[in-house]
Amino acid sequence: MKKLIYPLAILLTISACELAPTGDASTGSTRAPRSFQPIPVKYPTSTQDSTISDDYHGKVIADPYRWLEDDRSEATAAWVSEQNAVTFDYLQRIPYREAIRQRLEKLWNYERYGSPFERGGRYFYFKNDGLQNQAVLYVQDQLDSPPSLVLDPNKFAEDGTVSLGGFSFSDDGRYLAYEVSEGGSDWRSIYIKDVVDNRTLSDKLEWIKFSAIAWQGKGFFYSRYPAPQGDEVLSGKNEFQSVYYHKLGTPQSEDQVVFADRAHPSRGFFALTTEDERFLTISVWESTSGNAIYFKDLQNPEGEITPIYDKIEYDFSLVDNLEDRLLVMTNYQADNNRLIAINTNQAGEGFWEEILPESKDKLSSVRVLGGKIVATYIHDASSQVKVYDLDGQFIADLKLPGIGTVGGFSGKKKSEEAFYSFSSFTRPTTIYRLDLSSLESTVFKAPQSPFQSDDYETRQVWFTSADGTEVPMLLTHKKGLKMDGERPTLLYGYGGFDISILPNFQVKRTVILENGGLYAVANIRGGGEFGKKWHRAGTKANKQNVFNDFQAAAEYLIAQGYTSKDKLAIEGRSNGGLLIGACMTQRPDLYKVAFPAVGVLDMLRYQNFTIGRAWASDYGLSENPEEFDYLVAYSPLHNVEARAYPATMVTTADHDDRVVPAHSFKFAATLQAHQEGDNPVLIRVETSAGHGAGTPTSKLIEEAADALSFMYYNFEEDVIYEATLQD
Repeated sequence: MKKLIYPLAILLTISACELAPTGDASTGSTRAPRSFQPIPVKYPTSTQDSTISDDYHGKVIADPYRWLEDDRSEATAAWVSEQNAVTFDYLQRIPYREAIRQRLEKLWNYERYGSPFERGGRYFYFKNDGLQNQAVLYVQDQLDSPPSLVLDPNKFAEDGTVSLGGFSFSDDGRYLAYEVSEGGSDWRSIYIKDVVDNRTLSDKLEWIKFSAIAWQGKGFFYSRYPAPQGDEVLSGKNEFQSVYYHKLGTPQSEDQVVFADRAHPSRGFFALTTEDERFLTISVWESTSGNAIYFKDLQNPEGEITPIYDKIEYDFSLVDNLEDRLLVMTNYQADNNRLIAINTNQAGEGFWEEILPESKDKLSSVRVLGGKIVATYIHDASSQVKVYDLDGQFIADLKLPGIGTVGGFSGKKKSEEAFYSFSSFTRPTTIYRLDLSSLESTVFKAPQSPFQSDDYETRQVWFTSADGTEVPMLLTHKKGLKMDGERPTLLYGYGGFDISILPNFQVKRTVILENGGLYAVANIRGGGEFGKKWHRAGTKANKQNVFNDFQAAAEYLIAQGYTSKDKLAIEGRSNGGLLIGACMTQRPDLYKVAFPAVGVLDMLRYQNFTIGRAWASDYGLSENPEEFDYLVAYSPLHNVEARAYPATMVTTADHDDRVVPAHSFKFAATLQAHQEGDNPVLIRVETSAGHGAGTPTSKLIEEAADALSFMYYNFEEDVIYEATLQD
């Protein structure tokens, strides 16, 4: 079909006569004046109980909203309902909120593919037609064969709130074991489908959380907790996890305990098997950093589970095996990670062999594909891929399209081909086929997104933090955009748990780019972009470095003339929600809008819920006097005082059992009680949703429309689009 391409300035508004801006968002010319009247907000009453307090090492800390920790109580349910009524009334009064939602729906509506993977001589892959709530699993005999449906998670529930979690195929591709999550909860149930006969087995495994599915023979290893009691399903502590083996066709009650540790109730276990199913490895963890690692040769059923390293100090991650040797990626004696080979006949540290030594860039993942080692590194917060032979001798760099993120390598040790994904802030995920002989990549599936990627660019800048540390930041905007000091800007950060924030495409960010704004990502300390030292520099007593870095990023954007404090919004999720809560309470003058999402906001009690105690390696614990001192100094909940705060929309979900919603409930109530300025403080509580994984497309669009309209209205900005129509 012939394409007719022409630019069209589309004004996103409910009525064409409501907004009549002049000028062009891409050139920086003036916009028509508009009167942005404050939307009236009357906060619901949040009862304070003055009798609740705790004594921390001689210091009494009041906790007047403790009652909001009971997320199953009628009082809390009523409070949530009243808060949501206020929030959604506010959002519905924003004149272009619905128009933004409609634009997002159009931008979201394109086919998206996952990397194919081969099992039993057939190719499996995920695909979303565009607006499907969940991606659908298909299979085809050859890459050019017609596809057949394997599993459609959209049929789990009409509203898309029941989603697919982890999954794993048996080696012959006949059986699919898959996890199902309800309402976004971390709890999973495992079901098994016979793909050949197209039937679901009667097997059902429950109370799975933080588990792999590791096949061996006619069954698999998995990790589960004891069934929680009563109302503790979503908030009770997760303790006494064990590794089990499940044999197909048998009830869960007959599953065998393979590994447990009753002396350490907070420890968890992650079981994996090698591609040939010969070896089982078990990682033992207590927190988000460090694990012990054990193995068993499954060819010897009577053999022992043998420790490789039994202290929880460093990270050890199984890659695969080369006959008797286990390939393991570790940061032991290598802050940026290295690859070692462990002879299972002599597993002691003195016999370890280094295959890929530590380099100046962080080694983030390793696969053995086609008789080669394919290693992905992080270089200045972007992916690099290097290929080596099995002895660790360098062969070549894999050519990549630009600054972005590589993910999803799929293939086998003796494959002739592999597949991987590549995405960036401006380009949706593209799937590539890699010829493992020539190392040539070809496009396998390229998305046809309505977003005009070629009109935008990403570049990296460096700024100086409070202690003199140089920190990178990635800026994405329209090419040739005039920086007039007033560009609407969203600054995003995370800064924790050794997690690297790399370039990836998110439809919801395109609205900012299309409207002549900036999307900025600060790669602050606490993350994993520059190895373990970068991570440790943002943990425990060093946590303030994370907040200082982020605030320095904001100051840089203002000082360099990109934006102003009246056009700057900040956002972070989970640990990033802590980041936003801390920064907005420490420097409320620096930002106009704040989005603390599913955040850890009560730093004195976070360890009392679900898996919270596992975060102590990054945060510390209030029960320790020296750690209490720095926790209370930055805990967002405990540093709210009577002053003017940014326009704030706290977001959480009623099924979030990772960071329980009580954090957000208490913080929002406290902030509303102390807000002295005119900026609104709202809380948006999503129902039948969790920490984020598996959220249906429909809810993602609604959430994004609400956040963007809230941001632009409090910036006192109209919303203008430059779109390209294609026919």
